[in-house]
Amino acid sequence: MTGPSPKPSPSLAEALAAGPVVLDGGLSNQLEADGHDLSDALWSARLLAEDPEAVVRAHLAYYRAGAQVAITASYQATFEGFARRGTGPEEAAGLLRRSVALAREAAARAGAAGTAGPLYVAASAGPYGAMLADGSEYRGQYGLSVGALERFHRPRLEVLAAARPDVLALETVPDADEARALLRAVRGLGVPAYLSYSIAGDRTRAGQPLAEAFAALADADELIAVGVNCCAPDDADAAVALAAHITGKPVVVYPNSGEHWDAAARTWRGSPAFPADRVAGWVASGARLIGGCCRVGPETIAELAAVLGR
Repeated sequence: MTGPSPKPSPSLAEALAAGPVVLDGGLSNQLEADGHDLSDALWSARLLAEDPEAVVRAHLAYYRAGAQVAITASYQATFEGFARRGTGPEEAAGLLRRSVALAREAAARAGAAGTAGPLYVAASAGPYGAMLADGSEYRGQYGLSVGALERFHRPRLEVLAAARPDVLALETVPDADEARALLRAVRGLGVPAYLSYSIAGDRTRAGQPLAEAFAALADADELIAVGVNCCAPDDADAAVALAAHITGKPVVVYPNSGEHWDAAARTWRGSPAFPADRVAGWVASGARLIGGCCRVGPETIAELAAVLGR
């Protein structure tokens, strides 16, 4: 006689309904800590072709630290960005698919080594400004229509969705208009998504009131979570409560360390201000998908996971 079939793992949406889920930290800082130069316009996406094993190791470091979700190295991976490096569309599509496969490989290795699951993969899709690699992702308002932005995002999202991640991470979105374009671009892909704005105070980076930006997401059935990332930890505090109140959805939050980037000197300034114990307040306000972004490494994610009992 055969025993009962193993119980299927819950979807990420089901996991969020059951309680907080731990996201990873900054992929780029973990790759840099491993000795990789990411000054290229493709940023971490360059390693999808040049050193995929390094990407697996970086994801694995976060899974071992307690992250339950790894965000892929596709944030700055676009057909247009790859084309500037002489990479054709077929190869570019293959690299996008590889970003999901590498995170899956890391999850498999973590599980084989005893890391408790389930472990999820979020396929990253950064904003239009990330492709420009000139800081536009922190300004928004590119002078493009919502339709033009939808046409830019849709092909990449189609490829990522076909690779079957657990969720599409529409992240670091600076502009409510781009959020509307992304919502149109993910419709019908068959993979759920979350959308997180990059903010400054109580506004998007493009200057729209954050309350209005969240209201544009409230009725989007495709979104299993909404929130903020790549912002100051202090700004995240109020944003979590606002997102939960306006949308009624689980909130995703993963701010930076609290340091700030000095573009002229090309270095980080200030001191980290992201004590892991502040996440208890985010959970109380409605946060369910919680991690870190730039300059937040495995050590902080381990502390965060401990606070959340993961």
